[in-house]
Amino acid sequence: MDCLILDGHPGENRLVTHLLDHYAASLPGGTRITRIAVRDLAFDPIMHAGYSARQPWEPDLQRLAEALVACDHLVVGFPLWWGGEPAALNGLLSRVLLPRFAFAYHHDDPFWDRLFVGRTADVIITMDTPPLYLWFAFGNPVIKRWNKQILGFCGFQPVRFHALGPVKQGGAEKSLPKWHRRLEEAAQSAPGLSRKPKAVPLLPS
Repeated sequence: MDCLILDGHPGENRLVTHLLDHYAASLPGGTRITRIAVRDLAFDPIMHAGYSARQPWEPDLQRLAEALVACDHLVVGFPLWWGGEPAALNGLLSRVLLPRFAFAYHHDDPFWDRLFVGRTADVIITMDTPPLYLWFAFGNPVIKRWNKQILGFCGFQPVRFHALGPVKQGGAEKSLPKWHRRLEEAAQSAPGLSRKPKAVPLLPS
């Protein structure tokens, strides 16, 4: 299995990175792991022309796109800020998950092809909000969006979510052993270990 681990925290040595380290260390032997941190990438996160004209990828985005094509299983980690992912990760999604690379609309109906079909994903989200309150008060909007409008939209299935919180006021220290066990189980049961052949999106030239 090829596993791509994408660290979406803009800062170094944070809880998200620690959790991704633990996930990586818990993957089955023989797994080929690629680690990429958004903070280390040199790219413009703004789509200056929207989707009306293709904005050429910088070398780091080309490298990420190639890693996405190669992976069987994707792991994304980020902190929940204002109900979503940090701005740099959001910009990365806009720049990389492009039409005709990650998905392709049909010409004669409102549907689309999911060009990353055959791949699976785990999403790790750290938050100050208790996960139960995120569900009860807000309806899990970040999870629904990443599942239906981002990864699922492009063909990743299943997408498993690990909402870990609250982090503040000693919550992380108290819950870290439990979170470690949860991520160990997720890594050891990564569904990409036994998948049918995956689609191979064409990298834009």
